[in-house]
Amino acid sequence: MTDEWTAPEFGLKAALGFTLENRDGQSIAVLKISGVHLNPNGVVHGAVPFTMMDTAMGGAVMNTIDDGRRCATIEMQTRYHRPVATGTLTATAAVITAGRRVVHLRAETRDDADRLVASATASFAVFEP
Repeated sequence: MTDEWTAPEFGLKAALGFTLENRDGQSIAVLKISGVHLNPNGVVHGAVPFTMMDTAMGGAVMNTIDDGRRCATIEMQTRYHRPVATGTLTATAAVITAGRRVVHLRAETRDDADRLVASATASFAVFEP
């Protein structure tokens, strides 16, 4: 099992501009909101917290599996709780249960005032590359 997995840079993460780190057994994505993240209504597009939580949950899985294995989202249920237009979003993900082939997780995205913006649960497949 790896305890120091570092998220590689990839196109979508770079395009959205969020960071991803692992601490205290969780994977955490942080994003400073800018105009590119807003939908036509002037609030953060739902795909932004979705992508942050999905990526953070992937990071949490990678921290629980053996080195050399990979993961992919099987399903993800997302709930949006409030709109946000400015500030910073923080998505935190943690493993609920981990089996050899499937890992179940939960995630939350919060704003600067620690208000819940979005939440999700997901299942990830674990496989050999």
